[in-house]
Amino acid sequence: MSVFEDLSRCTGFDWDAGNYLKNLEKHDVAAAGFEQVFFNRPLVAAPDEPHSKEERRFYALGRTDAGRLLFVVFALRKDLVRVISARGMNRKERKVYLAP
Repeated sequence: MSVFEDLSRCTGFDWDAGNYLKNLEKHDVAAAGFEQVFFNRPLVAAPDEPHSKEERRFYALGRTDAGRLLFVVFALRKDLVRVISARGMNRKERKVYLAP
C-alpha cells in the first residue's frame, strides 16, 4: 500500500502539544501550515525507513497556502496524521520538490 493510499484513509490530525510548540518555536511552523501541506499540490511523500524503528514514519514535501515550502515528518495513527516535525525545505529538498 502506498503512502497516498494510507493518507486517503485519514480523517484528521493528531497533535502533541510538545511537538507543536517545538516546531513553532524552532522552525516557525504552526499547525495551519502543517495541515495545508497535505491538501495542497504537488505533494511528495515517501516512507522514512531510517527513522521507522518504533513506528512507521513518513516524510512529505509540500507547500502552505501562503507558498512556504515545508518538509514534514509524520506518522499515521489509525485514521489520523500525527505530525512529528516540520521545517522549511532545504535547497536539496526544494530541488526535488520543484523538479519538472
